[in-house]
Amino acid sequence: QVQLVESGGGLVQAGDSLRLSCAASGRTFSNYAMGWFRQAPGKEREFVAAISRNGGSTIYADSVKGRFTISRDNAKNTVYLQMNTLKPEDTAVYYCAGRHPMMSRFRADYNYWGQGTQVTVAS
Repeated sequence: QVQLVESGGGLVQAGDSLRLSCAASGRTFSNYAMGWFRQAPGKEREFVAAISRNGGSTIYADSVKGRFTISRDNAKNTVYLQMNTLKPEDTAVYYCAGRHPMMSRFRADYNYWGQGTQVTVAS
């Protein structure tokens, strides 16, 4: 089992930045590719970004490319999502997720999920 706990969400203004963190415990963190997903009210959970086990490869949704950056620190068992130039449409609950071994854009591929952290971007 891998336990994931997100933090760092909050209420910000459009154009602001925010950094989310996801702390992992349980099995060896570096064995898992990690992803961030988000779910806005009334919408399905959607892919945001993912990172490979060693952090050498990343993929992003088109809607966040150039604004968001995913990274990880395997020594700290933590994955991050740096979000810049936030827009109201980024408002959602953000979830981190883990899977072994390869990163994926698909929600169904992930085995482990955190409880989510709310991000609200005011216009």
